[in-house]
Order: sequence, then C-alpha cells, then structure tokens
Amino acid sequence: NSGATSRCLNHLATPAASFRIYQLAAGPLRSALFKSRQHPWASVSAGVALAGTAAVLALTNPSMADYQAYAGGELVELATEELCGTSGLPMLLRLWIQDCPALIAAQQTSLAALAGQMSTRLNLGVVSVFTTEVGGQTILPALRLPRYRVTTLGVAGQFLPIDSRSVQTDPE
Repeated sequence: NSGATSRCLNHLATPAASFRIYQLAAGPLRSALFKSRQHPWASVSAGVALAGTAAVLALTNPSMADYQAYAGGELVELATEELCGTSGLPMLLRLWIQDCPALIAAQQTSLAALAGQMSTRLNLGVVSVFTTEVGGQTILPALRLPRYRVTTLGVAGQFLPIDSRSVQTDPE
C-alpha cells in the first residue's frame, strides 16, 4: 500500500497544467471606461465641462488692446532698468534729467501705442501668442534705444512671458 500512497502524494505534488487568467486591474482608466457604459451621463458631463472650459477660455482670450496696455507697463519697467541705470544714459543727460523713472513712466501711453504697432498676435481661439519687437532707434548721436523682443502667451485674461530678451544691434 505504500506504493499507492507514494503515487498519490506524487500526483498531489505535481502541478496541473497552469494557465493565468488576466484581469484588468482596478484603475482610473478601467473605472472611467466601465462607469461611462453604466452611466452615459458621465461622458456627457465630461464633454459639457470640456466645452464650457473652452468657451470660458475663448471669451477671456486677451485682445490686442489688452496686450497693448500690458506691454506699455512692461516697456516702462524695461526702459527704466536700461536707461536709468548707471550704464544707461550718458553722464551729461543723467545730470540734466532729474527723475529718470518718472520721465519714462509718463510715457507709458506712448510706449503702449508703440508696442501695439510693433506687435503681432497669433489668435488660437482659446489662447493668443503675442510677439513684440521694439527699440533700436537712435535718439541722439551717442544714444540708441535698446532693442527688445518679447514673446508672450495670453490666456484667461492673463499674460505669461515666454521669452524676453534684449537683442544686440550693430550701430549704423
């Protein structure tokens, strides 16, 4: 009988042909797929939310006038840094101009208009990309305005500078 017991134990120790049953793991993709089949309103509400977000972004997409006002303020800051610093204006002009930052700030409207003339807008519907290149003009024989190139993303009524640089120009 010990032989029969041994064969029985060997049979129990030998695994049967194995196979795996693959099952989707519970996760956000699986739950989204199967819940939307169970509740079709979930897909509809996601679509409505996406369309609503796109509509709000389109309505708040900044216009060229909005950008012009923003760029005027930015140009005042840049010009103040460049011209009112120690290496900006020649010494004779620094002695003559009492309050350089106030003089530049008084020109914000003119700088905004200049930015509007020197800017292009790529309107993508929900966002806009504005590119402005200003400066480079000679205002006195020894003084040339610095040239700036600014790329700005306008989204949801806000402006996010993407690239801002001073471009070196060769004297003419």
